[in-house]
Parts: sequence; structure tokens; C-alpha cells
Amino acid sequence: MKRRTLLTAASAGVALLGAPTLRAQTLPAGPIRVIVGFPPGGGTDALARVMAVKLQALWNTSVVIENKAGAAGVIAADFVAKQPADGNTLLMAHINSHAIAPSLQPKLGYQIERDFTPIALVGVTPNLLICNTQQPAKTVQDLVALCKQQPGKISFASAGGGSAQHLALEMFKLRAGIDALHVPYKGSGPALTDLIGGQVQYCFETMTSATPHVKAGKAVPLAQTRTKRAKGHPNVPTMDEQGFAGFDATTWYGMVAPGRLPAAMVKRMNEDMNRVMAMPDVIEKFEQYGAEDGGGTPEKFSEFIRSEQQKWARVVKDAKVQVDA
Repeated sequence: MKRRTLLTAASAGVALLGAPTLRAQTLPAGPIRVIVGFPPGGGTDALARVMAVKLQALWNTSVVIENKAGAAGVIAADFVAKQPADGNTLLMAHINSHAIAPSLQPKLGYQIERDFTPIALVGVTPNLLICNTQQPAKTVQDLVALCKQQPGKISFASAGGGSAQHLALEMFKLRAGIDALHVPYKGSGPALTDLIGGQVQYCFETMTSATPHVKAGKAVPLAQTRTKRAKGHPNVPTMDEQGFAGFDATTWYGMVAPGRLPAAMVKRMNEDMNRVMAMPDVIEKFEQYGAEDGGGTPEKFSEFIRSEQQKWARVVKDAKVQVDA
């Protein structure tokens, strides 16, 4: 009996001693930074900050956002791909860096499957086709007519050459049979600033970053680009409803780490990110931004990335899209 008691006590002691080791395996040691490939004010930045605040509380460690803008998110992705696989550096991955860039930029410094570990899909959002309040054409039909009256002169901002917003514009141009002026920026924030200020006229912008300006009355929504209306904008018609059948140009966000992140850490981070995305206040914020359908397993996210790469590779080829110099 005494021997059994001693063995039980010893086992408990070993378990207690092993607790810090278990934490070290499932969570990084020290502060965590989430790299965002766009300036503050855009959709990627907004959702990353919502996630960071909640994860910091769950993990009891500092989780900070670091913006590394440029090349439609590719600069940030390239940076994270070269970091140690210790969990201290994560990337708020984006459709641009992980689905579009591989087709547009064959000389990328990273390979998606080799250099990144998918953790969790954070959300999928439509783009909103918006204009500033000074524009005369405030419906899709009127905009098409205006572009045909002034070919190559109506300006459309985007978050950068080769961005999801740029490709949504190219899809629109092909489907509508119009010519328009593409004006690339280094992210959604500066693009929206110039749109509202009147330096550019229209843009396809992520619902995440466009929504605050629409709600404030500074931008006018003409359409949304998913085939179903987002809960956050039930009164904005889809492109599909306005004569562009099957028009589907979304933006998505997800958390990834450098390649070869330990499986135990991937599991713990995925579980906690799913917990965050199930919180009522987070759901409410995400729905306001139009971000839906997040969560699930790392394997589901990995398959989603592959399917998106295939989809946009076809669009790039069919539209003969090239990255602006």
C-alpha cells in the first residue's frame, strides 16, 4: 500500500514538473507577433487586431501586430517564410499572398506548401464596389454606361497591383466589356483615403475595410461580390443580382506560421483560434465587416488554400493579368 502511494505521489510530481514543458510545446516562449502585409486601416489589419486581443488574453502573453506593407502582402509573407518555426512569428495570410501571387509572380521567394504551416481560416468576405459621394453613377448599370462613355478614364483604386481588389476589377472589365483606369496603392488604407478624398472615383474593396466608411456615409456601395448577400450588408445587392451571373470575387484571411511548426503547437493554436471566433462579440464584429465562414481544422484551411490557388490561376490566365510595374 505504501509503495503504491509513493508511486502515485511520484507520478503526480512528474506530471507537475512536466507542466511547463507541455506549455512550451503547445505555446511559444515569449511574446508573439502577428505580421500583417498591409498598412493599418485595411481589412487584414482590422481582423488581425481583433484576433490578437483575444489570443493575448487566452495565452497570457503579449501578442502584437506588426505591419509590413508592400507588394500586395508578398513582402510580409516572404519575411515570415524565413522566420524560425517556433510560433513567435505568425502571419495574417491573405488571398493575395497565398492564392494569387503564385500565379502572378513565378519568382516568389517562398513556396506556399513548403514554407508555411496553415493554422486556421479566419474569414471570407465579399468585396464591395464603392464610390465616393461625389460620383454621378451610383448603380452598377450606370457605372458600366459611364465607363463606355469615357473609356479608360474612370479610375478604380486597388490595394496594389495583383491584389484581390485588382483582380475583381479585371473580372468586372471582362464581364462588362469596358475599359477603366487602374490606380494601385500600397494597401486598402491609403486607397480608401484617396477614394473618399476624390482623387480616385471607384474601387472594389474588402467589405472589412470598406464597411466603416459606408456606415459613416463617406462611401456609397453599389454592389457586393459574393453570390449571397453578407449578413452585415443585407440591403446591398450582389453583382449576380445586377446582371453578372455567378460573379464571385472574395477576399479571405487566415493565420499561418512558418513551415514545420510543431504539430502540438498547431493543434493548440487552432483550438484557441476557433474558441476566439466562436465568441459572440467577435462574431458580431466579424459580421459587421462581412467576414464569415471562418474556423475549422488546419487541414480544411490547407485544402481551401489549394482550391483558391487553382481558381485564381485560371482568372489570371483568362484575363491575361500582369502585375503593374
